[in-house]
Parts: sequence; structure tokens; C-alpha cells
Amino acid sequence: MTDTPWGSTATPSPRPASTRSAQSAKSSRSARDPRPDDDEHDASENTPLLAREDNNNVDDDDDDTAPRPSRSQAAFSLLSCLRRDSASNASSSDVPKKAHRWPSLMALSILCVAVILIMILGFFAPAAVEEYANEAIDFQPTGLSFESVKSDGVSVRIRADFTMDASRVHKKSVRDFGRFGTWIAKEVESGESHVEVVLPDYSDKVVGSAVIPPIKVNLRNGHTTHIDIVADLHPGEFSSIRDIANDWMKGRLGKLKVKGKAHVPLKSGIFPLGTQIIEEIMEFEGNSIPSLPAYRIAKLNVHEVDLPDAHKGLEANVSLVVNNEYPLQLTVPPLGFGILVGGCLPSDPYIMVADATTQELPIEPFTDVHLNAAGWVRRLPDALMVACPGSKQTPLDMLLGDFIHGRDAYIYVRGSDSPSVDTPKWLTDLMSDITVPVPFPGRLPENLLKNFSLTDVHFHLPGFFAEPDSPEAQPRIDAKIKALVGLPEEINFPVDVDRVRADANIYYHGKKLGSLDLHKWQPANATRIDSNDEDKAGLLVEAVVKEAPLNITDQAVFSEVVQALLFGSKSLNLSVKAEVDVEMVTSLGTFKVPIGSGKGSGGGKGEMFKRVAPKFGNLKILETGDSSIKFRAEVNFTNPTNYSATVPYANINILTNDTAMGHVTAENLTVVPGNNTGIVVEALWDPLKMSGFNTSLSLQTHKDTIPSQPALGEVLSRLKMNLPTPKLRHGDDDEGGDKPHFIKDATMHLITSTAIFTLSSPLRESTLYITYLNATARYHDEPVGHIMYDLPFAIPPGLSQTPRLPVDWSLGSVGYEAVKKALGGELKLNASATVGIKLGKWEERVWFVGGGIGAHVRL
Repeated sequence: MTDTPWGSTATPSPRPASTRSAQSAKSSRSARDPRPDDDEHDASENTPLLAREDNNNVDDDDDDTAPRPSRSQAAFSLLSCLRRDSASNASSSDVPKKAHRWPSLMALSILCVAVILIMILGFFAPAAVEEYANEAIDFQPTGLSFESVKSDGVSVRIRADFTMDASRVHKKSVRDFGRFGTWIAKEVESGESHVEVVLPDYSDKVVGSAVIPPIKVNLRNGHTTHIDIVADLHPGEFSSIRDIANDWMKGRLGKLKVKGKAHVPLKSGIFPLGTQIIEEIMEFEGNSIPSLPAYRIAKLNVHEVDLPDAHKGLEANVSLVVNNEYPLQLTVPPLGFGILVGGCLPSDPYIMVADATTQELPIEPFTDVHLNAAGWVRRLPDALMVACPGSKQTPLDMLLGDFIHGRDAYIYVRGSDSPSVDTPKWLTDLMSDITVPVPFPGRLPENLLKNFSLTDVHFHLPGFFAEPDSPEAQPRIDAKIKALVGLPEEINFPVDVDRVRADANIYYHGKKLGSLDLHKWQPANATRIDSNDEDKAGLLVEAVVKEAPLNITDQAVFSEVVQALLFGSKSLNLSVKAEVDVEMVTSLGTFKVPIGSGKGSGGGKGEMFKRVAPKFGNLKILETGDSSIKFRAEVNFTNPTNYSATVPYANINILTNDTAMGHVTAENLTVVPGNNTGIVVEALWDPLKMSGFNTSLSLQTHKDTIPSQPALGEVLSRLKMNLPTPKLRHGDDDEGGDKPHFIKDATMHLITSTAIFTLSSPLRESTLYITYLNATARYHDEPVGHIMYDLPFAIPPGLSQTPRLPVDWSLGSVGYEAVKKALGGELKLNASATVGIKLGKWEERVWFVGGGIGAHVRL
């Protein structure tokens, strides 16, 4: 073989040949002239460090048994160039010998640099590349849509923008190295990848898997790659998904740990980078755990329908608007659901009450979802209507109570058979394994009970023998309840009410006066009131209550009410707050509905006391004692209120100058609104006056006015009813004026010095006796004469004349002269007297004053 650049006959090196050099020379010679039997050959510096590939078959004596390392093609090309340069330089005889060493130094330097780069890339670059990738990658999803629903999963189309942004990297060294490395690599491409998602806290159960198609992205800084792929998603074990859902619903899911594991084959250009196994653990805590999207009920319509079994049921059509904050696009196939409610306890199984279906639902990215659903209630299950253990409430009562009082009433939604055969079975199986609680906010208006009133009120005061503070001692009322219930516009089915009950509290100026116990069910009827331009539809519920207890809880407030009612100048307003329950009759059956609280008002006009105006008449003596008279009288008065009352027993003191001089007793009274006439009362009285002298009496209650209600009597005792002393005149006397008519007229005889009086007894049945008389007659305050008489005489009922009574004339007085001038005529005289009266066993002396007595003067 002729000389080549790798071989040369240049001047030998002055350096002594080493054993290795000799072996190299022998190898070189062997390449030119193969002689297997030659064991030693001379070597020089011009012997190539790496032989050609055609010399690779030459054996080295020292390395016959050692494997020969593979030679790099890049190193081979580099040394070939150096070999050619060395050969050409060695052939020039005018170059110094030191110049022949610089190729070796250059090669050594390049190899050192290569080793350093390998060390940097091999040991330090992975960490830097990972840091650069974590900070520089900007991945923005732009669209997510479901392409199709398959029998084993769904195909999802993902759109996103991938950008390497070096400005997001904080460390300059990492940023510069990353830009340099990605500039060289330019692009990276993944093959078909398999992703699996497991739950470490749930025994590594698989919740889903996906197959991701190949993706190619540009790695250079500032370049954006638009990604548009379709991936296949497959659900995992249904039990794991159910466990997560149950823990989430019961509040036990404080955090959720998810591990994703992916096998991603990578290559850059034509160079494969192997399959990378990527594992990432994500932990969601608190608010980072996804929740149900916000929604609102746009429309709800409940109406009656005919069921296939010839019975009636209820159908509800609801329109929901669900907030969609995600770039999600898909078409949800028709689905079926079961609607359930909770039992008595959270641990009780849910109670199925209705079935619901939805139609095919398109969802667009970042667009609110309008969902229309229909549900059917065919009957109310028995478990919903049975009272809970240790309680009078049923699960339905608790549900309606939360709903009506504005609290979130939870219903539970569980997947069931789909109405469409095209819905994949895996989807219905998955949904039927999950029960989701859905808060159902109360939609009834705050003024569901628009008005509550009591009309035709009749009070029953307790009887004489009722014990204080006992249930029998409470006043009771009869009344007609009127409750106007506002019906939500969503209810479009026939509703009737069989019974009603209520607990009402009565307030005066915001202070509680008492409570009205209407807890017993009362028969009721309802009349539907159709809506008009101003008012919405309603239900007028009417019921008659009998003897409902009225409990006065604050006697001070009651005193204020009575004073305002009797003496106030303004109208009295009492407010009533009531909690009302109705027993509603629908096509599903009869059940109790707590319709909530409502307000009403009542009261009366002030200054009622002035309009009472009692008048006494028709007195009848019942019995007499040594110092008292018991008589019966008829009272006429006006009841200015709209209320009636039954009073089994009442006792009122009669006062004069704040001293009790008697009392009035009434039994079994019935008081009606307006005029009350002929009310019979009995009085025990020690009278002081029997004339029309300007005296007055006071009527005042006391703690025993109503024995079973001492507090009521004491409250009313603060009020006094002052009235003129009853006139002791004949009840049939129709003469006008306020003057007394006990002495109808008198006849005076001058010659005999006697006088005869015509008297009108105030008593209809009893005979009154005059046992003593000491009287003086006057004419314009001038004495006329004096009568002193101590023989008894009788005054029977009606008109009667006294015997001739002796008169001691005041001779020479102006009065006596006036009497003489009136001889044969009539003269008006005044009289005052101390009179002894006897009625039965009672006998007393009273003072009598009279005026305007017509006296006839005769000889």
C-alpha cells in the first residue's frame, strides 16, 4: 500500500522510541505488509493514534485477549485531519522541530473541552433543563369538547397553546442555558402516551385512564405551538369514584391526593430520547377541591297530571341556569335521575319521592347552561309520612319546614336508567353509584301568610270555682280565624284545606301581651282567590275555634292595653304574630304543611270608658240586714268594642270617697257589642243618700273580682268608674229633668198647721217605712216652717200620701209671709230633712235634700 496521510516517511522524532511506540510501528507495518510471524516492528511519532477501519483486524501482542473498545466516528475524523496536517508539516525540512507538537496539544485540548461538556450535560444539565422547563412552559387551554361518547369512555378534543417563555425563569444561568439548549434541540415530539390516575389514599384505586396521541411542540423561546388533539378517556373503578363522592358529601374530604402516571416516548428530530415515565402527585385542600357549580331556578311549574294507572299525580317542570366557568364543550345525552329526600336521621336511608329526566343538553365553553328537566311524583311513600321516633314530626314536615322558613332544604339526586337507549351503560352505571346532595333554597315568599285575623271574638272568663293559675282559670275565646295564604305562582294544581291550627302571640307596641293557644286542629275550609293585576293568587282559609285558651303573660302590658282601650284618645292597635299549619288536601293525599308565620292587627277605638255610660234602674229589695240592703237592679250600658264575652262571675266594689260602701255582683252575664240592656246585677249597699244631691259613686274591681284571675282584677283595680249616685225614683217615671221626684207635691193647711205629702216610692215591690222625720222647708233660703214627727208610717210601692204632719210655722219670717200670699195657690219650696228609714230588718237615718217641691197652700 502506498503512503497515505495516516502514514509518512518523515524524519524520525529525536524522542527515544517507547515499547508502546514500537508496538504501534509494528502494527503500522503489519497493515502495509501483513506478516503474522513478525513480533516486533519499529514505531515513530508519525504512527496514527487511531488506525483506519481496515487496520482494525491487526492484533496487538499485549492485547490479544482484551476486548478492543469501539471508536467514535467523530474522533476518527478529527484525528484523520490532524494526521494529514502532521504529515504535510513533517515533509518541510525548513520548519523547526517544536512545530511538530502543536497538533497533539490541540487534540488534547479539544478532548478536554469535550470531556467537560459531557460532564456538564451529563451531571448538571438535567437539573437545569428540568428547572427551565418547569418555569418557562406556558400552557394555556383554549378549548375542551367531547367529540363522542363511546361504549367504554369518551373522546375529548383538547385545544391549547404551548409557549416557551424564558422571561418566566428567575435564575439567569438557568435561563441562558435553557435558551441555548432549546435553540439547539428546536422541537420535541412525544409518541402515543398512556396516562393513569390513581388515588394513593384509597389503596391506589384507578379512577381513570387516557390515551394521548403524539404531540410535537416548538421548544425555542417565544415560539407558540397550537395544540389540537383528540384523546380517549376511560373511567376507572366505580367503587373508588363512589367512595370519593360519599366522603365529599359527608364533609370528610378535607384533602384529596391524586397521582398521575404517564409513559411518554420522546424524540427530537430523528434522535429518539427514550420513553420517559412521569409521575406527579397533586394534593387538593380546602377551597381547591372542586364544588358544584352555582345555579338558579329560572322557572318552576307544578301541575296535576293523569297517570297511566288512572290515578292523579304531580308533574314539575323546572328550568335551571347553571354557571359554566370552564372552556368545556360537550353534548350530554338524555339522562334519568331519582329524586330522594332525607329520613329522620342522617344515617337513615334516603326516601325516593320522584323520577326526573333531562333531554340532550349542549354545553358551550364559558357559557351558562340552560337545563330543562321534568319530574313526576306518583305518590308519597309511607316512610315520608310516618312520624320520627320520639317526635311528632315526619320527614316531610322537616323538609317543608326548612323550605318554607327560608332554610336550604336538601334533596338528593341519584342517577337512574336513561330514557334514551343511546346513552352508554357505563355512564348510567357510574351515575347510579353516586348520590349528590343539592341545596334546594326556599322559594316561597316571606309573606306566605299574608294576613291573620280573628273575627267574631267572644271571651269566656273563668268560673267562680276555678283555681288560680290552673288551666281552667285561663280566659278562653271563641273566634273565627281568617288566614290569607299566598300561593306561589308555580303551584298550578287544586289545593284544599281540611283543618288548621296556629300558635298566636299578641303584642302591644312590640311588647308581648300574651299568647293564644290554637294548637288543636280545627275544621276549616279554603277558598281560592285568583290573581289580578295587583295581588297574586291566594288561599283564604277560614275556621271556627271554640274556647281557645288566652294566656296573659305580662300584667303590666295588659294594664297599659286596658288603660289605652278605656281612656286613650287614639285607636288601640294590637299586633298578632302567628305560626299556622294547615292540613292540605291534594291529589297525592292529605298532609300537614307549615305555612309559616304571619302578622295581623286588632284592637279598638280609645276612650271606650266614656262610651260605656252605665245606667241603673228597676231596683228590687232582695233582703235587708241591720246595716245593709241587698237589692237587684237592671243595668243598661254600651259595649263599644267588636267583642262579646261571657262572664260567669264578677264582683265590683262600690266606693264613696275611696271608702267601700258596698259591692255589685254579676253572674252568668253575656255581653254583646253595642247596647246591652236589662243586665241584671245584685248589690249589697249601705246607702247614705236617697236624694238627687250631687254625690257620686265609684265602681272598682279588686283581686277577687274574678276569683280565678286575681291578677286580672288587680290590674283592673287601677281603673275607677265614677258615676252619679243612682236616683231612687220610680223606674216608670218619665218626667224629665234631674230633680228628685220622691216628693211629688205637698198641701199645707194654715189654720191646722199641718202638711200632707204625696210620695213616689223608688221600690216596685217592697214597702218602705218612715220612722223618723226632722225636716225644714224654705223659700229662697228663708225658713217657712219645721216638722218634727217620730211616729212610723208606710210608703207602699207607687204613689201614696203621708198622714197629716204637724208644722211649726216660722211666724214673721219672709218665708212665712210668702206662704200666706200664696193662699189658694201654689208655691215652690225647698226642703232638707233627716229621715229615719226602715226596710225589712234594715233601719237607718239618712239625709234628704229636695228642691222645687210644689206646695199647695190652703186654709
